[in-house]
Amino acid sequence: MFAKRNNALIAAGLLAAVFLWGGNNTGVRFLVQTWPPILVGSTRFLCAGMLMFALLRWTNWLGKCEPTPPEIRSKLWWRGGLSLAAYIAIFNTALRYTSASHVALYLAASPVWALLWEGWGGQERRELLRRYGAALLAFTGVLVLLLPVLKLNNGSVRGELFGLTASVLWTSYGRQARLLGQKIGGVAVSAHTMWRAGFLLLPLVFVEISGRSITWNLRLLEVQLFCIVGGGVAAFIFWNNGLRHWKTSEVFLFNNLIPLSTMLWAHSFLGERITRSFWLAMILIIAGVLIGQAKWEKLPGCNYFPME
Repeated sequence: MFAKRNNALIAAGLLAAVFLWGGNNTGVRFLVQTWPPILVGSTRFLCAGMLMFALLRWTNWLGKCEPTPPEIRSKLWWRGGLSLAAYIAIFNTALRYTSASHVALYLAASPVWALLWEGWGGQERRELLRRYGAALLAFTGVLVLLLPVLKLNNGSVRGELFGLTASVLWTSYGRQARLLGQKIGGVAVSAHTMWRAGFLLLPLVFVEISGRSITWNLRLLEVQLFCIVGGGVAAFIFWNNGLRHWKTSEVFLFNNLIPLSTMLWAHSFLGERITRSFWLAMILIIAGVLIGQAKWEKLPGCNYFPME
C-alpha cells in the first residue's frame, strides 16, 4: 500500500511538472510579445540558477550540495552554459513569432534527434529500421506543422524554423549535460549551466535594450516570476524526485504530455487556436518518440516494444 501511495505521489509530482512547464511556455510566449526575447531568457536563467544554488546550499530538496571538480569548470561554461544560452535565445525568439503549442511540439521531437545523433555505425537491421521509422514519423509531424504556414507565406514561417532549430539545440544541450553529469549531480549541472547561460547572454541583452524603452508593469513581472519559480525551480524539483525513484525512460514518458499542457494553457490564457494540424502532428511526433525510446526484444514468433 505504501509503495502504491508513493508511486502515486511521484506521478502526481511529474504531472505537476508537466503542468508548470506548459504554463512556463505560455508565459514566455506572453512575455516576448513585450520584452526582448533574450532579456527574458537571460534574467530567468540567472535568477533560477541562483535559486537552485540556494536550495542546494540550505535545503535537501534537490539533494546534497557537492564541490565542483576543477577539471570541469571551463566545460560548464563552454559546453553546458554556451549550449543552453544558444537554446534559450532561439527558443524565446521562436515564441515571439509562432504559437507556444507549436514550439512545444518541436521540442517534443528532441528525443528522436538525440537518437539520430548517436549515429548508425554497428547497428543491426532492426535497430536501423526502428531509428529510421521513429525519425520519419517525427519529421512527418514537423512537416504537418510547417506546410500550412508555408502555404500562407506569412511571418510565422521563421517562428516555425526557429522552433525546429530550438529542438535540435535542446538535444545538443542534453548531450552536454549528460557528459557533465558524470562528474556532478544533475541538479548541480542545471544550476551551474543556467546562471552561466544567463550571464553569457548579457552582452546580447544590452544590444537588445540599447536605444529602446522597456515596458514594466506588475503583470509582466508576475509572469516572469512564475517562469522563474514555477517553470525554472519547482518543476525541476518534481522532475528530479521522479528521476530518483523511477527509471529514466518511465519519467521521460511524461515529456509527451508537455505539448498538450502548453496547448491548454495557451488556448485558455492567450486565446491560441487549436488546429487539426496540431493534433495530427502531436500524434505523429509522440509516436516517433515512443518508437525511438522503445527496445525491440526478440521473442519466438512475435515482436513487441516494451519500454525500458
